[in-house]
Amino acid sequence: MTLNSLSDSDLWALIVPGDYRAFTVLYERHWLKLYKTAQKYIRDNEACEEIVHDLFVTLWNRRCYLNILDFNHYLKAATRYQVYAHLKRAKTSQIIYCEELFEDIGSYELNQGQEKMLYTELEQQLTEQLRSLPERCREIFLLSRKEHLSNMEIAERLSISKRSVENQITAALKHLRYHLKDIALIVFILTITAS
Repeated sequence: MTLNSLSDSDLWALIVPGDYRAFTVLYERHWLKLYKTAQKYIRDNEACEEIVHDLFVTLWNRRCYLNILDFNHYLKAATRYQVYAHLKRAKTSQIIYCEELFEDIGSYELNQGQEKMLYTELEQQLTEQLRSLPERCREIFLLSRKEHLSNMEIAERLSISKRSVENQITAALKHLRYHLKDIALIVFILTITAS
């Protein structure tokens, strides 16, 4: 039996312990479809290639931790997340298919175990990165995001200028974006809650 005749699940069973040939078969089976998915949102061929490449690098690097039940849904949703992260990194103001992107992300269903694991992992990464911020920066960021205070309210509470508050929040968001590249959606949510 050749690797090409195996199902995605059977290939994945070989990939988890490190079979690169099985991974290559999975890549060749799905890359074009994922590339076309990325092209729906981004009209830059090079960026689409990079997105698909990054997705598969992440898949390989996290193979021991992932429990993928449906490869088509998982890879399609992961591609959309990568597209979103790319657009966010590029600070693209023109997101043509934004509504469709979020509809598709919302339609991707994880089982409860996967959802809980993902949430726990994201929460741990976020907490760890918040701890690594300077104390004053972390305090201002948490007042803004957790207590939902305005920049002016924070400035008054801490007896500092509003501009200092804005600078500290900007620094915190920059730090989180850099260190939490894989969870850009959380950073996006944190960013829009301040608006």
